[in-house]
Amino acid sequence: MKQKYNVTGMSCAACAAHIEKSVAKLDGVADVNVNLLQNSMTVDYDEAVASEYNIMEAVRGGGYDAEPVNPEQKSQARNAAKDKDTRADEEIAHMKKRLIFSICFLIPLMYLSMGHMVGLPLPAYLTGMSNSVSFAFTQLLLTLPVMYINRNFYQGGFKALFHGAANMDSLIAIGSGAAFVYGVFAIYRLSYGLGAMDMLLVEKYHGQLYFESVSMILTLITVGKYMEARSKGKTSEAISKLIRLAPDTARVVRDGREIEIPVGEARVGDVVIVRPGGRVPVDGTIVEGITSIDESSLTGESIPVEKAPGDSVMSATVNKTGFIKFRADKVGDDTTLSRMIRLVEEASGSKAPIARLADKIAGVFVPVVITIAAVTILVWLLTGAGFEFALSAGISVLVISCPCALGLATPTAIMVGTGKGAENGIIFKSAASLETLRGVQTVVLDKTGTITEGRPVVTDLEVIAPGIARNQFLLTAASLEKASEHPLSEAITGEAEKYSLETAAVTDFEAVPGRGIRGRINEMSYIGGNRAMIHEAGIVISDNAGKTAGKWEEEGKTVLFFANGEQLLGMIAVMDVAKESSARAIKEFKRMELEVVMLTGDNAVTAKAIQKKLGIDAAIAEVLPREKDAKIQDLMSKGRKVAMIGDGINDAPSLVRADVGIAIGAGTDIAIEAADVVLMKSSLMDAAAAIQLSRAVLRNIKQNLFWAFFYNTLGIPLAAGVFYPFFGWKLNPMFGAAAMSLSSFFVVSNALRLRFFKPDFEEEEVKEMKKIMRIEGMMCQHCVAHVKEALNAIDGVSAEVSLEDKAAYLTLTREASDDVLSKAVTEAGYTVTGIENA
Repeated sequence: MKQKYNVTGMSCAACAAHIEKSVAKLDGVADVNVNLLQNSMTVDYDEAVASEYNIMEAVRGGGYDAEPVNPEQKSQARNAAKDKDTRADEEIAHMKKRLIFSICFLIPLMYLSMGHMVGLPLPAYLTGMSNSVSFAFTQLLLTLPVMYINRNFYQGGFKALFHGAANMDSLIAIGSGAAFVYGVFAIYRLSYGLGAMDMLLVEKYHGQLYFESVSMILTLITVGKYMEARSKGKTSEAISKLIRLAPDTARVVRDGREIEIPVGEARVGDVVIVRPGGRVPVDGTIVEGITSIDESSLTGESIPVEKAPGDSVMSATVNKTGFIKFRADKVGDDTTLSRMIRLVEEASGSKAPIARLADKIAGVFVPVVITIAAVTILVWLLTGAGFEFALSAGISVLVISCPCALGLATPTAIMVGTGKGAENGIIFKSAASLETLRGVQTVVLDKTGTITEGRPVVTDLEVIAPGIARNQFLLTAASLEKASEHPLSEAITGEAEKYSLETAAVTDFEAVPGRGIRGRINEMSYIGGNRAMIHEAGIVISDNAGKTAGKWEEEGKTVLFFANGEQLLGMIAVMDVAKESSARAIKEFKRMELEVVMLTGDNAVTAKAIQKKLGIDAAIAEVLPREKDAKIQDLMSKGRKVAMIGDGINDAPSLVRADVGIAIGAGTDIAIEAADVVLMKSSLMDAAAAIQLSRAVLRNIKQNLFWAFFYNTLGIPLAAGVFYPFFGWKLNPMFGAAAMSLSSFFVVSNALRLRFFKPDFEEEEVKEMKKIMRIEGMMCQHCVAHVKEALNAIDGVSAEVSLEDKAAYLTLTREASDDVLSKAVTEAGYTVTGIENA
């Protein structure tokens, strides 16, 4: 089983490495992941061999503590996450208080110890060699409060040291403790010198008091910890934003009454009421009302989505316009929002493979640093340097060494990166998938529902028979098709609905398998279907009509012919068209030097047409769902790192098989289970954005690791005095402490730059299009103004409206579908009877 634990007492990567090593040694433990940033540990173990007690004892054996997160806590992701935010705020407040009190004692101490060097006056009883003990003792009294305020460094550091698990606190405790002991020793030497009237001895130790170094080291480390705590709090902002999205209460109908209850008490099957402007509290299906829902909080999609009875709604989305009632289908931890929070938290807490190097180094880092400090003191003493110089070099080595920076390099970038992805509807299920996605070389795309809309639509219509208007022909075809359940029929009836055409009744309806349909409308016989159906009825298809149909078929479209008992009336081309974003996304994949392969069960002609139109590198057609997995294996066997992008249902096996599985437009449990990356929108552009985000995160991690390694590689020799014989460079322990604090702050701040990540997409070419929209219902110039305002509000649309022509003349500088244009006018209260290219 997999169990999560809250761990206390960790201060650096060495702590995490020691805990990980201790727990991993236990029999039955398969995997351990300790997250320093979240103070948590996830253990995958065999319950028959290991137990929670064994695991907690292994953690306590190193001087730390662990508590399992029980199922009740797990099931309340929102509350648990809110508690975490509260704890983070409390930690920041505590660090701030420590820092303020430390500075209050440090300022007079620094004035006393160094003021005289710049000519600042001191009280007479503290000046001169004769008052040196008073001078030193006063510094001691000012240092003790700072040590007490920051006592956790000593408590945690020496505790870890005695348990054989020395950490960053151990380095600070040993370094500042040694300086303090030396200062106390100096007081005794001063006292002896004054008693023996040995003024040379008094003068020597008067300038060797290290109390200001002790206080400065502790205060500077606290400054670093405070900045680090503030920055770490910002890394989880994305999760906090998600948590704040859901309302705390829900209005439900129970026993015929509308009541308000805490959202946690909502049950599956409840009828939930949401008024305009309210947030949807749980997932469900609308049973009453029509509205538009703003889903941008979950999907990043800015345009509200129209919803009617039978449509689903997701928790944390906003009801924009209408009053709705819906049946609760998923509540508590099963809602879309809760699952998003859980997935983001799990990804934030997981480890990327690149983190292993830092973990290995952190595990041995502190003992090595202590050894280097001891050797530094010894070497300088053997070379004839004074004890003060040797001790100063040793303390500098201890306080400048920073395993914290190593430990924070990876998790901070992972947490910010996964949070940024979640803000944009991109959910990484683990840090490993985030890292792997960066290295993909081949992107395999499912066709239906991924590249295309997943439903056929009318793309072309041509009237053949003379004297028949376009809408009259469409009405006849739609009336005939309405009685059919074929998907192509839905495309034609849907086209008629766009123009508000009311279909006529059909009698003697008959569906001919593999051919088409026939029936009677107003006592007139009609047929509709493929070429074979028309030929069998003895209807002649002219050469021109045949050429047009052949051209459509070459483009991968399905052509349907409609005729009455005497002649061909016209043709309609139907196709599952590519999404508006697909061509641009494929272009972006290729710009990122990725091979793009389409995998589809469609026939080769359709696949070839889409491949040619979108510029796809290769198309593998007529592949059964069970064969997709084998095709992915074939690509991987060629040494390519493959990302599979699909809808997560029939593509589940291939999503699992690929190096990275990406579920697009994920609304199903299967998608979330099978994929490594879940995209909340049905746009391939998000897949391109996910790859770019992955690359940005890995680049950030490498920068952090480089600077953490470079800092220690350069800082430790400088502190040890390696450059002193050649250049006279010697690092004061106080500057070492400042450098240590800044290194951790630098790493966290660098990771926070990911909050400003934006995909680097090429600007779309602006192709101006002109359309004419026919509109009924305009009565005066006020109507004209309403229509014009509605159309001009659409991005990229410029409209001129004529009352006399009952038309709007549109200029489009950006893609806008006819549905979007029609919807804007319909919502303004008018009827669109047709849209045509100018």
